[in-house]
Amino acid sequence: MSYRRLFGTDGVRGVVNADLTPEVALRLALAIGTYFGSGSRILVGSDVRAGSAFLTSIVIGGLLSAGVKVFDAGLVPTPALQYYVKSRGFDCGVMITASHNPPEYGGIKVVMSDGVEAPREVEEELEEIYHESRFRRVSWREVSGSVVRVYDVIDHYLSGAISLIDADRVRSRGLKVVADPANNVGALSTPRLLRSLGVKTIAINGDLSYVPSRSPEPTPENLGDLIAAVRAAGADLGAAHDGDADRTVFVTGDGRYVPGDVSAVLLCKHIVENRGERSPPRVVTAVSSSTLVGEVLSKYGIELVWTRVGSAVISRTMMRLGAVAGFEENGGFMYPKHQYVRDGAMSLALMLELLSYEDAPLSSLLDELPRRYAVKKRLYVDKESLPGVYEKLRDRFSGIEFVDIDGLKGISERYWFLVRPSGTEPLVRVFVEAETEQLADEVLKAILDIFAEVYGSEVRAA
Repeated sequence: MSYRRLFGTDGVRGVVNADLTPEVALRLALAIGTYFGSGSRILVGSDVRAGSAFLTSIVIGGLLSAGVKVFDAGLVPTPALQYYVKSRGFDCGVMITASHNPPEYGGIKVVMSDGVEAPREVEEELEEIYHESRFRRVSWREVSGSVVRVYDVIDHYLSGAISLIDADRVRSRGLKVVADPANNVGALSTPRLLRSLGVKTIAINGDLSYVPSRSPEPTPENLGDLIAAVRAAGADLGAAHDGDADRTVFVTGDGRYVPGDVSAVLLCKHIVENRGERSPPRVVTAVSSSTLVGEVLSKYGIELVWTRVGSAVISRTMMRLGAVAGFEENGGFMYPKHQYVRDGAMSLALMLELLSYEDAPLSSLLDELPRRYAVKKRLYVDKESLPGVYEKLRDRFSGIEFVDIDGLKGISERYWFLVRPSGTEPLVRVFVEAETEQLADEVLKAILDIFAEVYGSEVRAA
């Protein structure tokens, strides 16, 4: 029997008290407790979004009712909780966060004992338990008498990240960084990381608030204050997180926003060239990322492996095949020597190490890369007719390479494009990247013309 999906691309998310209600949270917590079983050890953490306080309390209560031993990490970044779960031998972690979603959203993420988000097969079992109300409720004698508070989650996480880089080299560089943690849990970790590495630190949006000063999504349109602060302070770097600090997006000293897959190219090159880590010889990323990383790393014999969109998919592909790194185009970077998940602090530490090795500004390192121009569109259309779009795209762009892992990606020497349905919203995403701005616009127009042919002239784009 099939059931309505609860889990999206990354956990269960919804508007607090509308989609994600106390009743939903309780039933999901009971399902998690039932799946992992009485006596299992589960670490619970949260961000400071609206609703996180009551959702955390409800989740803890549901887990206790199912006989779980609950440990409370308090307010922590998601990768800090994941690192602690993996390295301290917990059976599971539950993170209360909606990551980059707008402030009115809340979320619940399930982390397995290896520190990586639950795979789809586990999510399906949790959904079955949830919908069938097959909850395990233990007797009063089996209910844990207390919740154990854990206080060293962030300390342990930062120590692990710092131990993997040349901290003395970074300290000798005398860098200045403006950090923007979006008024959320990154404010508890990133300034500490920077100061411990001898970095002059300026924080904006650094207080904790469920009403953030900017949107939790670190996109160019949301980072105007950071860009201005970096320029005004004469900083070497700007670093912005999403709500739960598992992503870091960078701004150069001259105020340029660096797309996540472009910064990932630099970090991968640093890992391979400066750190000498070339085995296993591959990098894993989603089809939404730029082909630039393959072009840059091919001379080192590094293979580029494409996956479906979703950080857990990338993580588990890395674990199965082996890789020196993995990433997403949204600023999520994965360094498996630390952990196989998106990790905002680790990617920031690696970027600082890169700057200390190169003794050059980030802007100069960017200018050394092949120039690319990118455009993105969101099309509000019925996803059911996408196969017709894909067929016409193959005809229109015949002769180039196609990847159909998640939507349809076309790759040529001068450009690439991706057309894929969103996993979280009722729309289709279109990505185009080319070696010239004119070519990017031409490819985009050709794609939009095909949508008009399939759907008619009424295609709303944003």
